[in-house]
Amino acid sequence: MREKILLFLMIAIDFILLIFASSTLSISYYEADIFFNANSAVHYLIKLSCELFGQNDYALRAPFIIIHLLCVVLLYLISKPLLKRKTDRLITVLIYMMLPGSIVVSLAANSAAFIVFGILLFVYLHQNGRIFSMCAVLALSLFFGKGFIILYLLLFFYAVFKRDTLIMILSLALFTAGAYIYGFDIGGRPRGYFLDTFGIYAAIFSPLLFLYFIYVQYRILVKGGKSLIWWLSFGAFLFSLILSFRQRIAVEEFASYTIIAAPLIVGTFMSSFRVRLPQYRKFHKFFALLIIFSLLFNTVLVLGNQYLYTFLHKNSSHFAYKYHIAKELSSELKTRGVTKIHTDDKKLALRLKFYGINDGGEFILERSSVGDIAVIYGDTVIEKYKLTYQ
Repeated sequence: MREKILLFLMIAIDFILLIFASSTLSISYYEADIFFNANSAVHYLIKLSCELFGQNDYALRAPFIIIHLLCVVLLYLISKPLLKRKTDRLITVLIYMMLPGSIVVSLAANSAAFIVFGILLFVYLHQNGRIFSMCAVLALSLFFGKGFIILYLLLFFYAVFKRDTLIMILSLALFTAGAYIYGFDIGGRPRGYFLDTFGIYAAIFSPLLFLYFIYVQYRILVKGGKSLIWWLSFGAFLFSLILSFRQRIAVEEFASYTIIAAPLIVGTFMSSFRVRLPQYRKFHKFFALLIIFSLLFNTVLVLGNQYLYTFLHKNSSHFAYKYHIAKELSSELKTRGVTKIHTDDKKLALRLKFYGINDGGEFILERSSVGDIAVIYGDTVIEKYKLTYQ
């Protein structure tokens, strides 16, 4: 009972922090394009949410926050047979919640949340031997975008290794169908994207934890204990590195497979920690504290992202720049009684449309260093705009 209460409290705190983080973000152009122009599961989900709760940032991001919390519950359930101690399972959940990549997935309106949820649900059903439900989840995932093509491919290799004929046939059929519908490009010329991919993974995990992630994957590869989670996380990681030699990949799709490795990371660390006598655990304690501190630091950066502009020389270099400005700018325009504008920045125009500022009217909006409309975070002016009457 105590374990469930602690899990509930962790989920509740995570929910509150993510809702707060939502209030600091505006809709990005990519999200606005999905909202207005796409024909996908993400489009219909956020449309439904905004119809029910109003067209605002909370309604935009709420479905993905809820999916994230469901992923937390699934990860906890999956960890039960893998980690025998209650504390290990709770630590696994905590680390997953604090992963920068997990936070981004829970706040960004894209298909990554579906991918993580689909993977974890499949693993949970497979773990519990629910064959029909497992096959149904795999078949339905085909309609949620090309991100699941990687899952089908990895499951095929897993099934070959395990000699599981059912999964082998189903995954091969779904991979073929997915490649036909969405395409599957593995071509390209040799290019220098390998280090870029490594850098993105380091940001997704935090650098120290990413290094330990690599160590854990290699240790399991050499010493055994290859669970389904290992096949998916290691396979996606390895495949993304191979592709990065020839093309710029969508790392966020592959990252959805790697962040589910939290039980493997915790299990390996705790096993190594507990086999040592107390006097020989100092390094492990120090390393664990560094990891937790780095994750806490990254969490604080995400929650207080708007205040980072104070320390930047170039505002556009901010990691969340594309998620800023639009909400504050639309609010200022509305206070001036302006609900229609002309602008040459079509991406900004689509973002403003989400907040009720439509294209047209008698006013022209343009970015200008001498503009009288300023978007300010803290004490820092992020952008200035000039509103003129045409």
